[in-house]
Amino acid sequence: MMSGRSGAPMPWLAAPLAAACAHHQGHALLVHGPAGVGQFEFALMLAKAWLCEAPPAERPDAAACGRCPACRLFDARAHPDLRVLLPEALEEDLGWSAGEATAADSSDSGKRRQPSKDIRVEQVRGAVQFSALTRSRGCCKVIVVYPAERMNHVAANTLLKTLEEPPPAQRFVLATQASERLLPTVRSRCQAVRLSTPTREEALTWLQGQGVATPQVLLDGAGGSPLDALAWSLCGVDAKSWVQLPDVVRRGDAGALAGWPVPRVVDALQRVCHDALALAVGAAPRYFPAMPRSGSPALDGLLAWAAELRRVARHAEHPWQAPLLIEALVTQGRQALR
Repeated sequence: MMSGRSGAPMPWLAAPLAAACAHHQGHALLVHGPAGVGQFEFALMLAKAWLCEAPPAERPDAAACGRCPACRLFDARAHPDLRVLLPEALEEDLGWSAGEATAADSSDSGKRRQPSKDIRVEQVRGAVQFSALTRSRGCCKVIVVYPAERMNHVAANTLLKTLEEPPPAQRFVLATQASERLLPTVRSRCQAVRLSTPTREEALTWLQGQGVATPQVLLDGAGGSPLDALAWSLCGVDAKSWVQLPDVVRRGDAGALAGWPVPRVVDALQRVCHDALALAVGAAPRYFPAMPRSGSPALDGLLAWAAELRRVARHAEHPWQAPLLIEALVTQGRQALR
């Protein structure tokens, strides 16, 4: 059974995993699908299945056995034939640290570099060198890249040559929520494995198992993505505070969002703005199903608010004066919702 970042089984990924193990024998797979359904977890479990050393008879569904030496090394983040490429900014959230420094990281200036939100070309070059080494054990070596769209043009082209002519027994899993942002030449070298959003019943059952109270509210707020709903809950957002968010904005009560990280505030406000725009043009809201129509807000104001939220979202990791920024965004939202 597939497990998520919290260690809880993710049953909606079991069938795609079995199908990928049985039918996709190429050296490179592209795992893609909507956000919040477990692309990273799926990529890791696929890599674990490839590296598992148990006989096929002990693995009827082709998944990893979880008991052999290779599986234990994998679980300890110590398998010598595995390389995981992540943006530094995601390592803590995903519970996986590369633990490697590059020459670019250790400058004489002693300045502390901000964790990168991209997969840097130095990481990709290290992975290419790794792929040229003889495997230490088992039948193959595996490189996992997530989110693959975070490779810039130079990094992607650095990986492309190895994707085109991989060393013997080298396999790749590229996982992404935005496959259209990958270079067409990279996509064409991979077999596609699409993950789908779980059914509402599957997602609600899973969230209840994580201790999320009134999970249907946060699941709606996350657009049907269970991992995103769980992330909101772990940040301290409960169903009551989520339902009240549109009213918080209408009142201009920025204090209600005190303590929220700026990226979370921007994301939440973008969802309020989305649903307000939907109602303004006669469509149904997506993230706040019970959101009432409040007068007839002018589209110009809502569109201006949406543009400002997009601008801030592009720089959400910037060291803003958070209280002032949040107050400004909520004030603009209050005016837009009038």
